Amino acid sequence: MNFTNTTGSHDLLLGFIGNVSGANLILILFLVLILFGAKKIPEFAKGLGSGVREFKKATKEISDCGDDIKAASSSEPSSAEKPVESDKESA
Repeated sequence: MNFTNTTGSHDLLLGFIGNVSGANLILILFLVLILFGAKKIPEFAKGLGSGVREFKKATKEISDCGDDIKAASSSEPSSAEKPVESDKESA
């Protein structure tokens, strides 16, 4: 699928969002209020917020884990570099 219009600019499927005026935005918000009701909108916002919070927490944990692995690999010698202790020395 090609989303190129006749003027040659590349507009994505939702490229019209830049042309939404204040009156159009108020109309859209009013329709959302009518469709979902005043009680459902805060529930949607709460769910969205908790989802974003969980996503940020997971990405932070993944980046912290990656940093720990990098630090461990640079500070500890690998198993090939570690000296091997013989049984005779420990007896």
